[in-house]
Amino acid sequence: MLPWKRVLRPLAALLLTAAVAVVPAATAHAATAPSSGWNDYSCKPSAAHPRPVVLVHGTLGNSVDNWLSLAPYLKHRGYCVFSLDYGRLPGVPLFHGLGPIDESAEQLAAYVDEVLGATGAAKADLVGHSQGGMMPRYYLKFLGGAAKVNALVGLAPDNHGTDLSGLTNLLPYFPGAADLIKSNTPGLADQIAGSAFLTKLNAGGDTVPGVRYTVIATKYDEVATPWRNQYLSGPDVRNVLLQDLCPLDLSEHVAIALFDRIAFHEVANALDPAHATATTCASVFD
Repeated sequence: MLPWKRVLRPLAALLLTAAVAVVPAATAHAATAPSSGWNDYSCKPSAAHPRPVVLVHGTLGNSVDNWLSLAPYLKHRGYCVFSLDYGRLPGVPLFHGLGPIDESAEQLAAYVDEVLGATGAAKADLVGHSQGGMMPRYYLKFLGGAAKVNALVGLAPDNHGTDLSGLTNLLPYFPGAADLIKSNTPGLADQIAGSAFLTKLNAGGDTVPGVRYTVIATKYDEVATPWRNQYLSGPDVRNVLLQDLCPLDLSEHVAIALFDRIAFHEVANALDPAHATATTCASVFD
């Protein structure tokens, strides 16, 4: 084996390990974790909250662990809340979001149809973390999702790709490494800044008419980097930096979705802007 080939698999493993490091530790218990009342297909949206909320997990996440705090938070506030698994690779349990992102968007499209059929609602709101905040844009732009979605809220979404804190910049030094990642974990490859997927997604503008977009970012993000790549441009877009709301907020890529109640408060504001209240450091007690 050529010397450079010896480092291909370690480099791919390093990229995967870096991603795994940001998955909630509770993942091992995903199959038995309580849903805390979400994914209740008998739930009917109220007049106060007329649209179901679909939660879209991030890379290496799943429909339970990513939302152990945010799903009950929204459920407690009167929303019908649902979450899906997408991007599963054969033989890889629990760690999802690794399949080709265009195929994951098709899975989201089917799931939204299922939720709308069960609830009787005309449209849904989407809240996604990381890849889950970016991938729905493909659904909105290319798969007819704009007619079925009112708002997309992204928590640390890699809308314009990531360099994974500079790690992906090493790929050109290891011939074949990028192809190895693409063939084994296409969902990771699609998120690298400059990928063919992201070039297609962002061509002609970031947004589509009729959908409200909110991006909630943290300057301490170590995964969706540089963090300004998360922001969107276009009409009906609101880009929010957590530290502008609370300078004491130290959340990074995982914490923003896992337990940051300041971020959660801003999600609630994005879902119901007519009744939004100021998000501050005190929102942790809300």
